[in-house]
Amino acid sequence: MNGFAAAVVLLGVLWAPISALKGFSLLDPVNGYVTGTMTIDNGNHVVDVHVRSGVFSSDTIFDYSTGYVATRLFSRNACFIMKLDKDRIPELENLGRVAFERETMRTVYSPDNVWVEFQSGHSRLGNLEDWLRYGKPIERLCAGLPLYQLSNIQPPTNTSACANAGIPSILGINICENISGEGY
Repeated sequence: MNGFAAAVVLLGVLWAPISALKGFSLLDPVNGYVTGTMTIDNGNHVVDVHVRSGVFSSDTIFDYSTGYVATRLFSRNACFIMKLDKDRIPELENLGRVAFERETMRTVYSPDNVWVEFQSGHSRLGNLEDWLRYGKPIERLCAGLPLYQLSNIQPPTNTSACANAGIPSILGINICENISGEGY
């Protein structure tokens, strides 16, 4: 019986880092206030980010199992979805490591930034096919909201039509409105 108990304990120790939820407080790099939280679910390959900043609040889901990222901007009452670009967005394991380093070291960092745009007036409500493609976490975030597809862009010269989301001090997602209608 002692051998069985030892095996169960060993499996628990080995399994815990893989399936555990890891939570992080996201600090404002200037004043050190907690501006959001990030939860990493290694078992389901999902990162859930909540940023609370008044009218600029957002929730973002990085679903590494489906390969999509969705951001709900509360100021626009809409969801913005893009393909997870592994060249521009860190791997799941790296997000946890960087978040831990920045949480413990409390040093001001310049986050990586992803610039994306959407075409105003080109939204739609999600359907069953969308939710099967994007996955349950994104469906829970975006159901009932207009969905906009995002495309990668270079940083624009005028950022007044852009909203900030993502993970403060780690990965900025800058969502810009394409008001010219070009590029689609």
